[in-house]
Amino acid sequence: MAPRRNAGAGRAEGLRLRHRLRPAGGCRAVNALRIGIDVGGTNTDAVVVDDSGTVVAATKAATTPDPFDGIRAALQRVVAGVDTSAITQAMLGTTHPANAIIQRRDLGRVGVLRIAAPSSLAVRPGAAWPQDLLDVVHGPSAIIGGGFEYDGTEIARLDVEAVRKFTARCAGEVSAIAITSPFSPASPDHELRAAKIIAEELGPDFPVSLSHQVGALGLLERENATTLNASLLGVAERVVLGFHSALAGHGLSVASYLTQNDGTLMTAEEAVRFPILTVGSGPTNSMRGAGALAGLTDALVIDVGGTSSDVGILVDGFPRESSAAVEVGGVRTNFRMPDLISIGLGGGTVVRPGPDGPRIGPDSVGYRVVDEALVRGGQTLTLSDISVRAGRLAGFGDADRLSEVDPSMVSAALAWVDERIQVMCERMKASRSELPLIAVGGGSHLVPDTVPGVSEVLRPEHYSVANAFGAAIAEASGAVDRVYRYEPKGREACLEEARALARAAAERAGADPCRLRITSVHEVPLSYLPGKTCRVQVKAAGPLAGTAR
Repeated sequence: MAPRRNAGAGRAEGLRLRHRLRPAGGCRAVNALRIGIDVGGTNTDAVVVDDSGTVVAATKAATTPDPFDGIRAALQRVVAGVDTSAITQAMLGTTHPANAIIQRRDLGRVGVLRIAAPSSLAVRPGAAWPQDLLDVVHGPSAIIGGGFEYDGTEIARLDVEAVRKFTARCAGEVSAIAITSPFSPASPDHELRAAKIIAEELGPDFPVSLSHQVGALGLLERENATTLNASLLGVAERVVLGFHSALAGHGLSVASYLTQNDGTLMTAEEAVRFPILTVGSGPTNSMRGAGALAGLTDALVIDVGGTSSDVGILVDGFPRESSAAVEVGGVRTNFRMPDLISIGLGGGTVVRPGPDGPRIGPDSVGYRVVDEALVRGGQTLTLSDISVRAGRLAGFGDADRLSEVDPSMVSAALAWVDERIQVMCERMKASRSELPLIAVGGGSHLVPDTVPGVSEVLRPEHYSVANAFGAAIAEASGAVDRVYRYEPKGREACLEEARALARAAAERAGADPCRLRITSVHEVPLSYLPGKTCRVQVKAAGPLAGTAR
């Protein structure tokens, strides 16, 4: 698909050249290559990127009913003609975990243990879950004595006997256990002790998810996230095994990573333990890739696929995080997720005649648009056909097949598209000031050349595989979310401790310790607690160890 380019594209090219990653002495040879793959609902995209940030090869393959067939097809195309011996890393962004939750498919049954009695007996685990998901995921649950206050004060002693009784109830009934206790990101001792008891009773290899390793502060949301994580462990193992199998099938024995919700990386081994941290990676990859390709760190981004469109905003090169609680499959969580607006608008969206104008969507032919669109010889009028008829999209099929499409329907459909894109952009902006809009994704031909309230529309080179590019250039990160009492230790000492913890977490994730940087520090005063108490959130990020500058 080849959309028309606008004047902003030249500016983007110049910016991009100034913002390329530059190799530096003492690092790996600059001809080392990385593969980025992103599995979407319509297409599986793949790129090969060198250490300077240049795209060496790129391809799109239709996402298949078995997603790994699409991954293998994309890999086969993208490495053709590339020196595979120079490939040292591979990054994957995938919708597998999110789809498993949304479709209530392939999820494991989980025992849920909350160490918080007597302070949290009023609300049982899973109380606000959708019933159909609760029936699939929740096994035995219990609230037992234990837990800590924000400052490390013990609420109650850990009820060791209750842990053993709960473990006996779970034996043979669940595939994993999720453990949660109050303020465990700051004081995880009771979670760790309970996990040790479970290992003694059920064996050291029995899967256990601990909330202090999964979520931030907020007991119920963290418990939800930990339970979902435990239910996804089998899905994650299959994803990683399939990814490694696809790489091995092309003779690639390389370091492998999966992208996280915040646009950074985790090792494949970590992804097997924490699959819930990948559920929002798709839109984040697109936004990070769009900003890097356009050479911009602050911009609106719209990613238009075959089924839906996402609009977000980049701030200092990272997606702005949502301040609202994020729901995953109808379950409230507290992850770092991008602030997005999504609607059913894509290249495969179905267009039908109606008494008051065209009826557009919300259904879509998705990846079948290459066969079912009128312009491709199919029988379904889609927004891609509308775009071809209007001259926004070229090279996608035989435009003569659209001669009987009513011009008034084309105009009305485009007006509908343009209005919704404008509204999404206005809703996403934090002020009236105009920002550039970067249009990416296979369906971005639907984005008009001018959008009211937007300074310019940019379509950078390789716009259609921005999501895979975002995966390929992703960095490793670490974060800490703790409550500190500034007295008597002092504010700066507390903040420096949080920064050190975040840096250490980023190093464990694979970041080069020499090039780590603190990307955000947030302090939230807790006026209802004594001693100048603050909730402190710090994030550190940096390039993977061994990559060029």
